Amino acid sequence: MKPTPLCPSCRLPMEVHQLDGHDHGLGHGVVELDICFGCQGIWFDHRENLKLSPQAVVELFTLLHQHRTDERRPLQRQLACPRCVRPLAQSFDVVRSGRYMVYRCAQQHGRFSAFSSFMVEKGFVRHLTRAEVDDLARRVDAIYCTGCGAPVDIRKDHACPHCRAAFSLIDPEAVKKALEGYRVAAAPAAAPSAPDLADALVMLERDRNRAQREQQRKRFSGEAEDSITGDLFAAGVAVVVGMLMGK
Repeated sequence: MKPTPLCPSCRLPMEVHQLDGHDHGLGHGVVELDICFGCQGIWFDHRENLKLSPQAVVELFTLLHQHRTDERRPLQRQLACPRCVRPLAQSFDVVRSGRYMVYRCAQQHGRFSAFSSFMVEKGFVRHLTRAEVDDLARRVDAIYCTGCGAPVDIRKDHACPHCRAAFSLIDPEAVKKALEGYRVAAAPAAAPSAPDLADALVMLERDRNRAQREQQRKRFSGEAEDSITGDLFAAGVAVVVGMLMGK
């Protein structure tokens, strides 16, 4: 049994989850994913990112949703390989659904991907339309960029001012295509409307704020209502999980 790896960013132990996998004609197997929910990243041993079955994607969405209120930690400037502890090299890959960032080990031990980068890699995202951005701006103060993770004032910026990425959302229709041929709890629904997305953002952030208040045991009450900083990635996960569970 291999030792529990440390997160390339925070250096805390990652959680190991066994998911269903396939090996391109060699049959089914098990893929052990190393996940840090605080840093919102996944470590893939060499080529593991290509071995996840569609059913494993369902399990991964469920896991991410269960940890939606976990405290988020920003990625460190220098990441280290959990196998050889050497620095990881930052690079960009491009697929049809967009450009995404990964961190690779020069010794080919594997790669570290943010949750959002993995979803871009698999083609599970779409860019928000101008109308959707305008609708969110009326209800949400800021969002986290799915490209670099920076908070963005959606009321004045229609693209991330830090990495220039367009705002994107996990697309349930793309997930539906990936799950074709696999049994799920209910038939996938259509892509969410902008009001549904805004509702998901508000509910998720209120859940997160509530969890933080309980954890920190704030010493006083009577505070003004928290401002909403929406996490488009978490909102997309929530919409997809609700779709898969027939809600």
